[in-house]
Amino acid sequence: MVEQAGRPPGPFAWSPTTARRILGNNALRRVLRNTRHDLERACAMKVADQLLRAVKGYARPGSLGHWLAGVAHRCWALITAEAVNWATQGLDVAEGVEATWRVASSDAYYDVAGGRTTLRGRRDLVVDTDDGSLVIRIRSGQPGKSAGPGLRSDLVVATLAHPDGLAPRRYLGLWPDAGLILGVDGTMENVRAGARDFVRTAVAQRRHTLARAA
Repeated sequence: MVEQAGRPPGPFAWSPTTARRILGNNALRRVLRNTRHDLERACAMKVADQLLRAVKGYARPGSLGHWLAGVAHRCWALITAEAVNWATQGLDVAEGVEATWRVASSDAYYDVAGGRTTLRGRRDLVVDTDDGSLVIRIRSGQPGKSAGPGLRSDLVVATLAHPDGLAPRRYLGLWPDAGLILGVDGTMENVRAGARDFVRTAVAQRRHTLARAA
């Protein structure tokens, strides 16, 4: 919502493009653990894993596995191809990094006490250095006018979610399709600015809700 200038997001729906990030990152993580697998095979295996969860009854309604089990078989190839493209982009980015890097195990989440609100910070790759971590998130298309506030918000969530409250040294946003990269330093100034972005977004959301109710 921060990146959308406070506009409420539309209803979420699974599609090849919304599923590719989860499948692609998980496949890339598998390839790093087992170098005998290539990205195409790893992505196909991740789709199969999700389908197996659905067959065994472990996939709850609305989950990725539940959705995959309901689409036509011919769509699985398209979904796998999208995941391969995403994983390939991530690997291309990571191979240019000289320091130790890893695929993030999940996004960063922070529950706001008493607010019935969870903050989410997207992260795809994490680079570990002696001076702190460098977090990379990959996006499609090109950055909009609120891309900077979006990165600051991710920085805030990562800082709040850290057990010791440490901010990443730098947060980078990559838009491979546009050949662009934006970054924010993990300074207290940027953390505070990101927190203010959250407040402004909450105010905009509240005004939108009141206007719709009227």
